[in-house]
Amino acid sequence: GHSGASGSGQCPPPPTPAPWSLPRWRAYVAAAVLCYINLLNYMNWFIIAGVLLDVQKFFRISDSSAGLLQTVFTSCLLLSAPLFGYLGDRHSRKATLSFGILLWSGAGLSSSFIPPQYSWLFFLSRGLVGIGSASYSTIAPTILADLFVKDQRTRVLAIFYIFIPVGSGLGYVLGSAVKALTGNWRWALRIMPCLEAVALILLITLVPDPPRGAAEKQREVRDLRSSWCEDVRYLGRNWSFVWSTLGVTAMAFVTGAVGFWAPKFLFEARVVHGLQPPCFQQPCDSPISLIFGALTIVTGIIGVVLGAEASRRYKKVNPRAEPLICASSLFAAAVCLYLALILAPTTLLASYVFLALGELLLSCNWAVVADILLSVVLPKCRGTAEALQITVGHVLGDASSPYLIGLISSVLRARRPDTYLQRFLSLQQSFLCCAFAIVLGGGCFLQVALHLEQDQAQAQQPGSG
Repeated sequence: GHSGASGSGQCPPPPTPAPWSLPRWRAYVAAAVLCYINLLNYMNWFIIAGVLLDVQKFFRISDSSAGLLQTVFTSCLLLSAPLFGYLGDRHSRKATLSFGILLWSGAGLSSSFIPPQYSWLFFLSRGLVGIGSASYSTIAPTILADLFVKDQRTRVLAIFYIFIPVGSGLGYVLGSAVKALTGNWRWALRIMPCLEAVALILLITLVPDPPRGAAEKQREVRDLRSSWCEDVRYLGRNWSFVWSTLGVTAMAFVTGAVGFWAPKFLFEARVVHGLQPPCFQQPCDSPISLIFGALTIVTGIIGVVLGAEASRRYKKVNPRAEPLICASSLFAAAVCLYLALILAPTTLLASYVFLALGELLLSCNWAVVADILLSVVLPKCRGTAEALQITVGHVLGDASSPYLIGLISSVLRARRPDTYLQRFLSLQQSFLCCAFAIVLGGGCFLQVALHLEQDQAQAQQPGSG
């Protein structure tokens, strides 16, 4: 064998490296750990909303300032997301995720000890929690994309994104339940770091950091390096990514506003109907946060499973199934949300029903949207793509919507008599813009359907981009 190579004067070709592989059970264990951390991530997003009335009374802040609290959180998240996307495409993803968990748990714990005269420190701590959350929201889906492919990826992403509504709902429930047990809303922020310490240990010991593109067997992507600006230009020419990002922005606008203000809206609706006394000092005893949290959990689980399963089955006969499912569910959600708002002053039960249907229809899209992004973007750019989608979605979506709704409500209240009915009507009317935002999101996903097949074909070519 040596004589032939030496006789021709040619060096033998370098050995081809074996493709990276992982036992299937370890991949599922890693996915379970990432789902658990995603649960804690979204509990942190909405734990303050579950005790919002008490936070307002404790720090003596108005509706517009309370909305700004969530805006600070999401603004810091979106400003740091591009940095974490860049790091996630080029450096150790486990190290970046570990840093994020340490940051958000430390900031959350310290915020529980801030006295009422230093409300600005509480705003700052929420911003630090947002920065920590950005690392996870940006990088975790890319690890799952490198562990699973095709139908397996769709199912795993569905389970992963179930924990958006489940975590959001548990955030309401935990905040409300801990406040009821201890008489102090701040203890909810002191329990979370214990759960996050367990999450950090599980992440370090059980979650691998696979090569980029490992699931698609694209070994060469680990050697391809481009600048961040080149990645952004590539994504700007990817019309499926652009239009789906605008659709996600509309979804984020509505979910941010509903998630932050719906418990207070329902509380004031109960006061108007005579089912609840007004709240004049903390703690504000009300079952609303528990009810809304349970509603969010149930509708979220059902919605994510229905959306993912419908997508998996329908795209066998229609390759454009994913954006069409997103568009149709958003159009239906707009009608349900509008009816929930309009019917609230007259019949509270119907308002609950249509609000639940609206949440269910919105939840149908989370896993489907993630699958669209991962299927139309090259593996080496997925971290940057996730970061840009998060940034745009939060800038124009839930970073602004809570503050915008609170600002409109405060402006309307300033021109009306100071009664509970007028407070309720001001918040109700400020909510109406959400229904129109959902319609715009549905139109964006119809545009995705026009470009999806072409962009998917380009992303599946190993040497493209």
